[in-house]
Amino acid sequence: MRADLSGRGSYAVACELVYRLAVLRRRQVPRWRRVLGGAGKGAVQSLPEVLGALVPGLGPLWAAGKQVTESALRAGSMPGDSLVPWQQTVVSHIADAVLQLARSGPPVVLVVDDLQRIDQGSLSVLHALVQRLPGEPLSLVVGYDGTGGPAAGSVGDLDELLRRWSSHGRLERHRLEGLPLDAVTTLVTGRLPHAPAGLPDAIVRATGGHPLLVGLCLEAWLPEHGTSVPLPETLSELVEGWLAGLDAQDREIILAAAVQGRTFLSSTVAEVTGLPADVVLERLRLLARSRRMIVGCAKPEWAADDQADAYSFGYGAVWQVVYRGQTDEQRRSRHAAIASALGGASEGGASGGGGARTPSTGRRLEWARHLEFGGVPCYEQSAVVHYELARNAAVEGLAFADAERYCQIAITASRALPHDRPDRDRRLVAAIELLLCLTEVNWRGLHTPGGGPEIDALAAEAEQAAARVADPALIARTTLLRGKTLLVTRGLVPSLEKLGDAVACARRLDDPVALFVSLVEYGRQVSKRRLAAGLAALREAEERYATDPALGGSEDPVLQHARNLAEMQLGITLHDSGELGDAHARLLRCTDRLRTEPLRAELPIALNYLAQNQLLLGLTDDAERTLREAREFAGTRGADSAWHAYNTALLAFLCAREPARREEAVALAEQAWLETQRTWLANLNPIVRNLYADVLLQAAPQDDKARELVERLATDTYLETQETDMVRSEIAAQLLRSRVATVSGNTADAVRHAESALTRLAEVGAMPALRTEEVYFYAAHAFHAAGRATEADALLQRSRTEVQRKAASLDDTPDLRRSFLTAEPLNARILGSHPYE
Repeated sequence: MRADLSGRGSYAVACELVYRLAVLRRRQVPRWRRVLGGAGKGAVQSLPEVLGALVPGLGPLWAAGKQVTESALRAGSMPGDSLVPWQQTVVSHIADAVLQLARSGPPVVLVVDDLQRIDQGSLSVLHALVQRLPGEPLSLVVGYDGTGGPAAGSVGDLDELLRRWSSHGRLERHRLEGLPLDAVTTLVTGRLPHAPAGLPDAIVRATGGHPLLVGLCLEAWLPEHGTSVPLPETLSELVEGWLAGLDAQDREIILAAAVQGRTFLSSTVAEVTGLPADVVLERLRLLARSRRMIVGCAKPEWAADDQADAYSFGYGAVWQVVYRGQTDEQRRSRHAAIASALGGASEGGASGGGGARTPSTGRRLEWARHLEFGGVPCYEQSAVVHYELARNAAVEGLAFADAERYCQIAITASRALPHDRPDRDRRLVAAIELLLCLTEVNWRGLHTPGGGPEIDALAAEAEQAAARVADPALIARTTLLRGKTLLVTRGLVPSLEKLGDAVACARRLDDPVALFVSLVEYGRQVSKRRLAAGLAALREAEERYATDPALGGSEDPVLQHARNLAEMQLGITLHDSGELGDAHARLLRCTDRLRTEPLRAELPIALNYLAQNQLLLGLTDDAERTLREAREFAGTRGADSAWHAYNTALLAFLCAREPARREEAVALAEQAWLETQRTWLANLNPIVRNLYADVLLQAAPQDDKARELVERLATDTYLETQETDMVRSEIAAQLLRSRVATVSGNTADAVRHAESALTRLAEVGAMPALRTEEVYFYAAHAFHAAGRATEADALLQRSRTEVQRKAASLDDTPDLRRSFLTAEPLNARILGSHPYE
């Protein structure tokens, strides 16, 4: 079973695979015209309908995802961590449907040609299938010519993806060489039955078996040639010779046709050349008779109703020679002319369609492609059309990677317009905002090995454009967006200043939604530096949500997402502040509620916060169940996740407490660190690295190599946090370095690093994801080992005081208080009679 790739939109190839498998298995399926819809319906517009009917449960999921995405784009605040799961769940549903159909009959082989032309959504489905293939009655064969693939997105660069498949033993790669002699002999016998016996061998020697050149030899051979194979040295020379043999009119027709693409329409060629339509029809017919360059073919689906003939260059390499042989200006002007011709049809309906109607997505994609390369005359229309395509791809198809590509083109076109062009800056802001919203979950900040958009430069550009427009709402949105990009590119302090500005802008707007969203974002981030300020912002957001009907009474997905983040952040901030009982109750309520939501997008984060609370309360079994639930849930999404890595690292930390499980702990910690390096979020990366180091230190404190690795990891975190201002991780890293030095007997370094951690803690106060009592306790160890008993005892007493302070928050829950004081290992050591052992 084969799937032909024709660039019909996101998930088009995946849809065709499911459809053909369903037909093969004799399932009852709707009869769509050519699978992807009828006249006037484009691929993206019809795919939800087609896939929803073919894949069980996908229709409602797609509808819900559309609602979330529409709301996010309208609010200008894309909940990145909760949108990607929609796409991942769609991909998983489609992949499962393929496997279920494959299991319902004899084994099946799926063959996908030209993988480099596949859409990103379908590539994600193939990736999910590859992960599931072992043991299934399904094999996958893909053809790839090595010329690259879809823009990097959720799956990533195609060459890198194929390397991953190969390195994991999921892919066998075979390089296809030229046609062998027996195959060429069969071709010669079939097409030239009276050719001399030595001709096949001569053709193989002349062409190396290259299919294109073999075909050209067969077309050009005449009986008088005998066994000689007259070929020019290069294909370019051959094609240029053909063009030189044409009269001026036919040459103009062929050159214009090549700019439209390998497949082209007679009507478009006529409009571009200015020749009468009937003349072009006849000249193309005659040119096709020779079969040297072009052949007649079926019209592309988007042009099914056009009054035109369709032709194709018989060989892609011939088309490329004709196209690339033109000058830059020749190509540009012809692209602009084709865009103008297609634009008229797109605005007023397909040619000959009998009245205006909404153009298909396929037609708009074709139009947009020529606008992109049409230069100055096309910039304004290109910006508009590509932005609309981006929104459609995101909302209608949940195809965020494709939408990202369209956004980048829209941004480039908008920038090229003069600053005084009406709506230029609004369009620029809209395209940048959409691009950054779509890519937020993949931001890499200071660690950008895969390239990608320069997110803070883009956000700054949008902020400047909004200021020129002087729209307060637009200014508030771009200020909030800039605060978020600053967080991952320049660190916490610059981000907090900008997020504070966003809150101030929102207050001046008197817009409850804008103020609520900005308060939540500011409260979440300021908690990393000032817990009291974070609590104040989050409590205000909570109160506003409870009392303002525009917030609490709304079913807007973006507001619900912000509410979920605010609720769990308030819980973990109370935990970090030492209000353990209140935090425990809030986090339990939050996770229980999130489990009942359809997507449960924020559940891995809430489970992480709950597990941190349970670990500190000594509820080890509960914490392990919570972390395993989080990992199992995230594992069903089939993609790397920073929160999955964090939860894995916490589970490793829990396991490391038991000597019998330390091998398991190290393995889990290594997995977490590898996954973190693939996701690399500025706030979570140092936490996971520190947990990895802590697990190694617990598992093998006397192993020199393990201690060296711990020191290296902690040093890396310390250096990184000097740029990102993640002070909590800086303190924890210095404490790890002190512990390593203490175990190694290097008491001078142990005290030096402990003093560094204590100084920073005194400067900033209690920090999230950092236990103040732990800092005091291990610093006391360092001073004790150095023979400075008085200072050590003072630090130990401060550690005990902090534990008792937190225990006081559990007075109303005696069971939790008892567990906190006796079952939590570090607390038991701090309060024990032999704390330095």
